[in-house]
Amino acid sequence: MRYSPESLEAFMQTVASGSFSAAARALGKSQSTISAAVASLEDDLGFALFERAGRQPVLTEQGRRVIPQVQQILAASERLDALAIRLSQGVEPRLSFAMSDFWQTDHHEHLLRQFDARYPEIELEVMIAEDGDVLDLLQAGRVHLGVVRAQPNLPVDIAVARLQVEAQMAVFLHRDHPLAQLKTLSESELEGVRHLRLNTWVEASEPAPMGRIWSAPTYLLLLEMAEQGFGWTILPRWLVKQFGHGVLKELSMPGWPQHIAIEVVWSRRTPPGPAGRWMIDQLCAQPRV
Repeated sequence: MRYSPESLEAFMQTVASGSFSAAARALGKSQSTISAAVASLEDDLGFALFERAGRQPVLTEQGRRVIPQVQQILAASERLDALAIRLSQGVEPRLSFAMSDFWQTDHHEHLLRQFDARYPEIELEVMIAEDGDVLDLLQAGRVHLGVVRAQPNLPVDIAVARLQVEAQMAVFLHRDHPLAQLKTLSESELEGVRHLRLNTWVEASEPAPMGRIWSAPTYLLLLEMAEQGFGWTILPRWLVKQFGHGVLKELSMPGWPQHIAIEVVWSRRTPPGPAGRWMIDQLCAQPRV
């Protein structure tokens, strides 16, 4: 290919990150490497992709127009890598998989039974992590695959496929709390009650939550805290049904329950092997429930 994948990736990551330094951090490379890769791509193309007069690079009109084509080239390269992995005979000796508690257990239990039958000799590690924490684990090379709620934006080096199952999330409160006796209530009526929330990675641009808040790293811990009457929380419906003790009340509120789309994600820089690709195929083939 005339244009190197590294230069195309550097360009797209700079577009997504807004600067060469941020792109370098996202890709785990030096700023000079990213700048040189983008400059090399500009030389190959014959025109500038960014205006560099200000503190941050700004896309030129030509730069904006090539983005769809660059995306197509990277997607085609990824499909070729995936085909090569499927056609090869080598199977990875170990697979690490990060998933959220909101993904219903009967889905991953069925998947693991299939995996055990097909790849009984592979070492498998399953971790519990949420959203951006999963992305961090992928980019650090700590895990090969992750299952997360659908993300509005993903780093350029993270590939994604949509699952055919959804998570159902609802608001829960101890049944003995006065607000649990109401037929319907609004979010404002919960302001005086402690919020038990998931303690996960958030975008730096998001403001820190304020008010009466306790946090925990997993939904199972939030379930326990809510059952002890410490406040209200958002939980997967299946989790409360399967592991709860019948002391929580699902609150009737506008916009709830919510149906959450789920995606499987993996690193483009260190793509999974045949066993990981098989797992991705199985995840995406699961019927909607």
